[in-house]
Amino acid sequence: MNVNIVCIGKLKEKYWQDAQREYTKRLRAFCRVEIIEKKEAPLPKNASAAQVQKAIAHECDSLQKSSSGCLIALSPDGKQMSSEAFANLLVQQTQTGSVTFAIGGSLGLSPSFKSQADKVISFSSMTMPHQLFRIVLLEQIYRAFMISAGRTYHK
Repeated sequence: MNVNIVCIGKLKEKYWQDAQREYTKRLRAFCRVEIIEKKEAPLPKNASAAQVQKAIAHECDSLQKSSSGCLIALSPDGKQMSSEAFANLLVQQTQTGSVTFAIGGSLGLSPSFKSQADKVISFSSMTMPHQLFRIVLLEQIYRAFMISAGRTYHK
């Protein structure tokens, strides 16, 4: 089973890197995790709307090129679901092949990227830093596998 996370930006702080390392280590019992970090598109300080749209398109193109299998776009306007429903989705998708989760940059994902995704889901309508969200995603993937395995991690 392959779980891929393609995302814009790097984890800079050691505590985020440590958290990512811990969850990827835990996930080895269930799947192979690959995290692919893509560069943010450069933008001038007072970027025009056209420049912003071009940057979003560039980032989404980069994410798309690194995606394989079922593509799940993560966006605040996606469908929210419980941990149990997420577990069902993840197990279903990993049984049929690989799954790729796409995390956009601070500018978000383009409507065309989201329309091409197999699913668009949201973990919250709240805004959170992308570095934190990556860790939340890894934790929820781990939780999903624990739920599916009938383990006591999920309460």
